[in-house]
Amino acid sequence: MLKTLKDINVKSKRVLARCDFNVPLNKKGVIEDDFRVKQAIPTIKYLIQHKARVILISHLGEPDQNETSLKTGKSQKYTLRPIAKKLEELLSEKIKFLDDCVGKKVEKEIKKMKEGEVLLLENLRFHKEEKENKEEFAESLAGLADVYVNDAFGSSHRAHASIVGVPKYLPCAAGLLLEKEVKVLSRVSEKPERPLVVIIGGAKILNKIKVVKYFLKKADHALIGGKIANAILTVKGICPGRAWPSEEFVSDIEKINLTSTKLHLPVDAIISPDKTGNIYIRKAALGKIRKDEFILDIGPETIKMFSKIIELASTIIWSGPLGFFEEPLFENGTKLVAEAVIRNSRAFKIAGGGDTIFALAKFHLRERFDHISTGGGAMLNFLSGEKLPGIEALK
Repeated sequence: MLKTLKDINVKSKRVLARCDFNVPLNKKGVIEDDFRVKQAIPTIKYLIQHKARVILISHLGEPDQNETSLKTGKSQKYTLRPIAKKLEELLSEKIKFLDDCVGKKVEKEIKKMKEGEVLLLENLRFHKEEKENKEEFAESLAGLADVYVNDAFGSSHRAHASIVGVPKYLPCAAGLLLEKEVKVLSRVSEKPERPLVVIIGGAKILNKIKVVKYFLKKADHALIGGKIANAILTVKGICPGRAWPSEEFVSDIEKINLTSTKLHLPVDAIISPDKTGNIYIRKAALGKIRKDEFILDIGPETIKMFSKIIELASTIIWSGPLGFFEEPLFENGTKLVAEAVIRNSRAFKIAGGGDTIFALAKFHLRERFDHISTGGGAMLNFLSGEKLPGIEALK
């Protein structure tokens, strides 16, 4: 049984709330899309209103080894400082920001906290022990608080210290966002209205190949685009001569049955020898793409095929853009398929994942979905029946 925030007493308690503030920032460190920050607000407000001492933690991006040192001065690209400013704006509350997440300075500041105050700690991933799930690091984080709340659904498929380590040491519960995600996604996972159509794109091939195999059994139709489609087309010999995917997931690709009537891969593409499209762009059938050309979007025939299938769906699940949507020349596949999803007014529509959320916001279509999940990999893993480490740790 999953204990939720409303099942525990937080008054006067130091509450360590694991949030997901992994948002896109531009080169100047300005937040480009604050969706994930906004989704954490109900839990934070609840804690403030119930007079907790609120300690917020999160990761942001993938700092390399040089940037994991807080003393090198190279950490500004991944600092959570912009998140503190955004939280002040959304909450109309003063948010104190600390430049580390463990240590004596942090402990000293937490001891000073009063009921209803909010403190944001620096990026967890500046410490390599976070991703390595080191017990000592988890214990240090747990030592800052009396209660642990996980509200980071989008990170709950990762066995990191702040996700699975801390709950070993503290009373714990699911935050309001995590609770909501589990309820909505459980409904779709257990009894989806059919036909069930799953759209999978994006770049994280390793995680999604296994999900594609699952949904070829579970769903009525699986529409595949993005780099994951390119990898399948290459391994299966449909687009020969292209860069070979990593061997770690080639064996899974080889097991995919191309003759399945549920599987729908691109039949044409928008291509260019240059990823910006500055040299030229053209549309072509898959068999007519040269080795020196990049596949940057699905083509018009693929869009038509996908749209016809989407039109008949009763449940639609989407994770991952279908092309290089950030560049206007290659946004049509993602945009027009999204519009096809919206036109199907009777279907229950779910989308998730950072790039998918960002793309739908760009096209002003995000609010037209029934549920936007803060997780991409976490959402797909949950829907495909996998137990998420972060949720299991709360049990």
